[in-house]
Amino acid sequence: MRRLHRLHFLLASLAFAIAPLWAQPAGTPAAPDDRPPALVPLDDSVEPQVTIRQRDGETIEEYRVNGRLYKIKVTPLRGEPYILIDHRGDGSFVPLEGPGTPGLSVPQWVIGTF
Repeated sequence: MRRLHRLHFLLASLAFAIAPLWAQPAGTPAAPDDRPPALVPLDDSVEPQVTIRQRDGETIEEYRVNGRLYKIKVTPLRGEPYILIDHRGDGSFVPLEGPGTPGLSVPQWVIGTF
């Protein structure tokens, strides 16, 4: 009786081991490619348009995306250049704080409005 149990166990184990081979069709395609998708160039409208103007010895660079002004860089004749950013998109520009200055610029994207 014990031999019969061993034989059944051996046959069941063999059947479980061979079952995947029977289940696959002969012309099984290769596994899908796991590489990341190829990079697609972005739309040109996403790239900022830069307008450079000279005024009273200053160089003013205006950065726009889709016609909307979001950043102004001012390079004075004397002194350090500074950048003004419109964080909220409402037309109020505030100075961008550079490295070494106390301040933190946190992204403030509008996810949705109600």
